[in-house]
Amino acid sequence: MSNVIPFSVPRAKSQSGQIEALIRCFATQRRFGDDVFWLKENAELLNILYSSGLSVDPEHLAPYRSFYASIEKRMLFFPQYYRFLLSITQDLEALGLARGKAVPLANWVDAQSLVSAELSDLQRAEANRLLRRGGLKIASREDGLNERLHRFINHSQTFAVPNKKAAYELTHIVFYLSEYGHQDPKISAAALISLEFAGLLALLDQNVDLLSEICIAMRFAGGIPPSEWEAWIAKELGDYQISECPNGAVQDDYHSYFMCNWLASLRDSPVFQGKMLARAMSFQAARKSASPLRGLSESIFKMDAHRSAEWTKMRGRVTVDLSSDAYDVLELAEKSSPRFEEFFAGFARSSAVLMR
Repeated sequence: MSNVIPFSVPRAKSQSGQIEALIRCFATQRRFGDDVFWLKENAELLNILYSSGLSVDPEHLAPYRSFYASIEKRMLFFPQYYRFLLSITQDLEALGLARGKAVPLANWVDAQSLVSAELSDLQRAEANRLLRRGGLKIASREDGLNERLHRFINHSQTFAVPNKKAAYELTHIVFYLSEYGHQDPKISAAALISLEFAGLLALLDQNVDLLSEICIAMRFAGGIPPSEWEAWIAKELGDYQISECPNGAVQDDYHSYFMCNWLASLRDSPVFQGKMLARAMSFQAARKSASPLRGLSESIFKMDAHRSAEWTKMRGRVTVDLSSDAYDVLELAEKSSPRFEEFFAGFARSSAVLMR
């Protein structure tokens, strides 16, 4: 990762017409308000609009008025979705739709002890972040939560091994600790290395969704992601296709489209480019390029006790069967990080204790 920069979130360039079309699409055309996937998609969109500092005309939020008007009824009947419901309400109020419901909802969630039903530290961290945003003081009730979160993100070797679940948990922990870029998350140098290792794996896997989240988390932590990563993401974003889709089951790449644009907003680049449609839209990423990750893993695994943690010794042996496209991706990853050799030492998994 490049040099650390002063902590700040730039105000992204507004794309008023594009944002209005996206809101209309996700609020009224792709799914409906009692569908948990509607909640997920709209919570993500509104959070990006809020956290990126995009200027949103409150009139463009009109499709959410009926949802906002009935939010108490929905919260009472669907308490299992309280994190989505509270997040949407808070972001709608922050963006200027209306005022007066987010704080009472947070108080109700707290009074019902809904956070106590969470088994995951990640979900507890998200819930506590929402309650703090609602004005509640809960530090005395976190019972070592922050310590456990930092211990997890500080263990860099976890993120040198392919594990998408752990990598997404890493990015979300940084999101919550940083209040989505509005405060210093105070993460350690080890956690920054964790982000770098996870980013190298995401690049090797050609996973633009995850790599975008990692670059966002790096920026929220006050760092600058490798320019090679962000250039590749920008190229991928330019290749997205927007087409019409029917209401109902929507299987597309909307999430990675969101993440790429979110990162673009933090770079103060234009966002949500391209022609938006008047009807329900589907967002399709370009066909994935050859990924070297599986080939590298299989090659190393077959070496058994003959594998080494030293990249200089292993480079020629693990690249011999890669396609030219996959080799180019590997070279890009190697060039992008001065920690690549350190990363590979963990990726090789050549512990002398077990390899006998």
